[in-house]
Amino acid sequence: MNRIARIDGIERRYLHDEVAARLRALILSGELEPKSRVNEMDLCARFGISRTPLREAIKILATEGLLELLPNRGARVGSVSQAEIEEMIEVVAALEASAGERACRMAEEAEIDAIEARTLMMAKAMARGDEAAYFRLNREIHEAIMAAARNATLAQIYGNLSSRIQRMRYTAHKTPEQWARAMAEHERMAALLRARDGEALGRLMRDHVRSKAEVIAAAYGK
Repeated sequence: MNRIARIDGIERRYLHDEVAARLRALILSGELEPKSRVNEMDLCARFGISRTPLREAIKILATEGLLELLPNRGARVGSVSQAEIEEMIEVVAALEASAGERACRMAEEAEIDAIEARTLMMAKAMARGDEAAYFRLNREIHEAIMAAARNATLAQIYGNLSSRIQRMRYTAHKTPEQWARAMAEHERMAALLRARDGEALGRLMRDHVRSKAEVIAAAYGK
């Protein structure tokens, strides 16, 4: 069953890889919340699969830190300690600072246009209270700056690490003042990228990411 299978009309060479991708998406979207148990029976029914590929997928996500294996009790969505949050935020901040500096040198005008457009859409989403759109655009802007840096190794390290805190980073509750500050910083990011001021953008992105540590720890830390 693991060789070639079809789920929702999509063929994959290895079924457990497809199941891992679907399960990962549920975790990162927040549908499966931190510390919640993985209900194998429900997921098997949802995906139309047996427990074997699901358990293989669970092992994959456990190696990524997205799931925690419980001895003889299945698995649960991973949580992180305050110390771990602070450590990961610090590294992500450094990676994004480097990406910001490089993007100012490497980005094409069309990429900058797209980032500015998303920033405007993000401000409108905030004004109408559309949190889902705001957080999606927020994430897309950070990922677009990383892509514009044109460094595959940097992007790979960033992707592997940021996946553990992606949902926490973009959905942790903020006060109105924190929301306003975050939006202002995004508008400043777009302006600095347009000006191709790498030093200033790198510094701003480092501070912007670092400022999330306390909010994330309060909402999700264990």
